[in-house]
Amino acid sequence: MPVADTTQSILIGPGGSGGRGHLKGLSEVARRGLHCMEIEFTYGVRMTPEMAETVGALAEDLGITLSVHAPYYINLASYETDKIEASRKRILDSCQRAHLMGARKVVFHAGFYQKRTPRETYRLIRQEILDLQQHIRKAGWQVALCPEITGKPSQFGSTEELLELMQDTGCGITVDFAHLYARNQGVIDYDAVLPRLPQAFHAHFSGIEYTAKGEKKHIDLTKEFFQPLAQALLSRHVEITLICESPHPMKDASMMKRLIVALSAPDAPSPTLPST
Repeated sequence: MPVADTTQSILIGPGGSGGRGHLKGLSEVARRGLHCMEIEFTYGVRMTPEMAETVGALAEDLGITLSVHAPYYINLASYETDKIEASRKRILDSCQRAHLMGARKVVFHAGFYQKRTPRETYRLIRQEILDLQQHIRKAGWQVALCPEITGKPSQFGSTEELLELMQDTGCGITVDFAHLYARNQGVIDYDAVLPRLPQAFHAHFSGIEYTAKGEKKHIDLTKEFFQPLAQALLSRHVEITLICESPHPMKDASMMKRLIVALSAPDAPSPTLPST
């Protein structure tokens, strides 16, 4: 049976299956009453087309929205042409599997500045996105490229860059609020950020550690860290798929959903939730 949407237009789910495998992971998502799941091709696109169809069929039966995270090693602004070609292939392989499983959003980290200026890097990545979109259209894949806000200032992927890229190319965007928090050295004003974003968008969240160089690692999520974002999302009535990327994504996504439900109840007091 389809999962009921009890959180208005806020769909919450895990990044990955938590080690269960894709099919068992989807079943666990449904059991927990979550709404979505991101298929993570962290170290390569190792899912066969046949398995992509199987995963998509189960997700459809369970009423779960899928997205795909392309492999992490992507740099569309590399100085080495073979690395750009490999990055294109990783993205396009991810798009093909996403299409077969009915996942509409394909997330990836677009690249690094290296010794180029931010504007030079932007122009290179913009052209690569346009070329990839042309390939996607010719293949007939029903997917959208959604480059992600990144967690280090050395990486291409500030909010400003991605919003401009979205305007110039028509691509989507993945708003990783934890990355934004780390990129800005622990400063984030959701009431200032959200009005700049589309009404409907794809997003990530988790706990995060950072240094002066930005993101260090994802950590478990606490209610206290998520609550300001939850309240801001509810107050603006956005349409969002919100993927939890903590080390325990199922557990923390469940906490996120419970908090959203509690905060959206009429005249609800600030809830006290268990840690598990």
